[in-house]
Amino acid sequence: MHEDETQDEIRALRAEIGRLRKSLRELTPALATLLRRRGFRVYKKEPPDDLLLPARQFMDAYYAHLNKYSFRLFLRDVIKHQELFAVKDVTRYSTQEVTENYTTFLLKIRLVEKADKAGTFRLRKRPIMSFGTSLEWFLSEVLKREFAAEALWGIKFKRPMVGGDYDVIAKIDGSLLYMEVKSSPPKQVYTKEISAFFDRMLDLAPEVTVFFMDTELRMKDKIVPMFEEEMQARPSGALASYLGVNPTAREKPLIERIEKELFQIGNKLFIINAKDSIVGNIEKVLGRYLRKT
Repeated sequence: MHEDETQDEIRALRAEIGRLRKSLRELTPALATLLRRRGFRVYKKEPPDDLLLPARQFMDAYYAHLNKYSFRLFLRDVIKHQELFAVKDVTRYSTQEVTENYTTFLLKIRLVEKADKAGTFRLRKRPIMSFGTSLEWFLSEVLKREFAAEALWGIKFKRPMVGGDYDVIAKIDGSLLYMEVKSSPPKQVYTKEISAFFDRMLDLAPEVTVFFMDTELRMKDKIVPMFEEEMQARPSGALASYLGVNPTAREKPLIERIEKELFQIGNKLFIINAKDSIVGNIEKVLGRYLRKT
């Protein structure tokens, strides 16, 4: 098969996938409808100011790179040194060869440019405050591309009692998924953040909730105990009803390990990180939820 024929076939397959996804979305209520049924209307969404994205023609390659944990760590360092950096400044988590390849890639997709001093670079779009916004975009793309979901990120609602941002919200078949996305390591997550996350979860009442941390560090050491403490501190009625667990009962753990660094509370709330594969971990969560196990 000639290269032109191959490209034509790829374009035809992408078009067919697009049609199939559109049909699936139309079989169930739209995401906006699922939110309205709960009394939620989107006030703001997907803020562009702090978003680090290339032009459309580079988006697929960028998405593929973002699936690599080492590339996401590299991007964090690039953002940290965005005004001026050399390869040695962003080589904490990979070899120099890998970092050089990543830097060349950023040059190719025009996210960075060469600076005046030889061997130095800078971000084209500045300032970028953190990687968090781009990570939210990426997780929403994972849900769209890998699981045919309708998804939004960086959402704000006008709510009288509960405020804050909802990092990612998606429609999986006819169910509502809410994902909290943390780009910081576990040591930088505090009790008040866990409490605010629980407030948002109970207010929205999605069918499935995911607390995701972009780390390969252990979740059992700090994050899981913080969740246990928060559950014990809350009045048990609404929380127990929503999660299907009894925080006062001690016959079994409140938080059960699925495997490695994946945990679940009842069949609605899941705590995961990036160990092995983000896509694979989300797939395991959705499989657990859909099987009600």
